[in-house]
Amino acid sequence: MGNRKNINDLVTEAKSRIEELSVEQLQAEIEAGGVTVVDIRDVRERWALGTIPKAKSMPRGMLEFWFDPESPYFRKGLEFGDRYVLHCAGGHRSALAADVLQQLGYTNVAHLTVGYNGWKAAGAATEDVYPDAKYFKHE
Repeated sequence: MGNRKNINDLVTEAKSRIEELSVEQLQAEIEAGGVTVVDIRDVRERWALGTIPKAKSMPRGMLEFWFDPESPYFRKGLEFGDRYVLHCAGGHRSALAADVLQQLGYTNVAHLTVGYNGWKAAGAATEDVYPDAKYFKHE
């Protein structure tokens, strides 16, 4: 187990390879336009706590599958050179996810260092998210 890494090691290594943004930097990018904010938290976190306005919900568990054009789950419209800024709750999952997107070939990726919790604590704009009825249909 001498080569074993812990989660802090993995996050630290990922952060050394990615671009990190402050709340103010992300706000400026949103105001300037041309950025897609990607919320990688579980949908239940979004329902409970809200999200950054207009952030796209792309949960961490499906991210690689949705962003890889060779995956059967690829989401059309995702372009390798487009600007994506990822966030989770506290900045750890999004650091790992941004690193993975870069490995997939996305060249203009960053993450919100303080996550949604830091965004909200800074008084930045949020919006409520309501469950889609399709989650609750029982057939």
